[in-house]
Amino acid sequence: MDLFQAMTVYVKVVETGSLTAAAQACEMSTTMVGNHLRALEQRLGVRLINRTTRRQRLTEFGSAYYQRCLEVLGLVADSERLAEQAQGEPTGTLRITAPLTFGTERLSPALAEFSQRFAQVKLDVVLTNQRLDLLDHGFDVAIRLGHPDPKLIARPLMDYTLTICASPAYLARRGTPEQPADLQQHDCLSFAYSAADEWRFAQDHWPINGPQGEIKIPVNGPMLINSSSGLHRAALAGMGVVMLPDALVAQDLKDGHLVTLLPGYQLPHRPMSLMYAQDRYRLPKLRSFVEFALEKWGKTPTPAE
Repeated sequence: MDLFQAMTVYVKVVETGSLTAAAQACEMSTTMVGNHLRALEQRLGVRLINRTTRRQRLTEFGSAYYQRCLEVLGLVADSERLAEQAQGEPTGTLRITAPLTFGTERLSPALAEFSQRFAQVKLDVVLTNQRLDLLDHGFDVAIRLGHPDPKLIARPLMDYTLTICASPAYLARRGTPEQPADLQQHDCLSFAYSAADEWRFAQDHWPINGPQGEIKIPVNGPMLINSSSGLHRAALAGMGVVMLPDALVAQDLKDGHLVTLLPGYQLPHRPMSLMYAQDRYRLPKLRSFVEFALEKWGKTPTPAE
């Protein structure tokens, strides 16, 4: 039995409240979590958790042992950070999480340059639109859309912006919309997890939610899909009009494979931040990535830490 791993799993079982939730947090099967817990109880010779089909309850010893596990795991983490700081040069594994589209189109290509600069840093990247907890999932840094987590340091990055576009073939067949209301006469392809039947606009000299209000246009089309990549491909094939992140369509717009529509109207945009725990910034591997990311996508000059 790996005692350190078993203690880590036990802490997750206590904190999440179930073996299933702990399995998700530890990225292992529920059976494996149960095996770790049983092995730990056999080693100690005492029950840690009283379990039934409906609930689990810590024993008195289990509660005390949980606190001791937190102390031990904390000391191990502090020791690893101390070793990394002593080395001076960026090294070790850097765990990063980022939104799927930005991560695929912008982050992943840039990481080739980062790896050339810092060859001793191994990258562990998770691309997902879920807001995974950095500490619970062992991430060093996250790129996030929306409002920052107040418990973390947040560095502003450039806003996450959208573009409405269509292929030249579609526009030759159906014409070019000149104002938002014209979209009601077009095939508008929508992302399944957004407000699929309504697109929002504001004229470029209005704030998106300013006193002039916003323009809401009902849209309809032949396809609803749960993949930005799928929407992108359908637009390139001439299926209809799409609203997609600039990160996904920028090169196609530059190459003429897609055409920007309604440039005089402002689309919704979301703030984007680089986030990490304050005490982790001392690690050379994290500090080097933060500086790299701000160099690539920073919104404003940032003060020294």
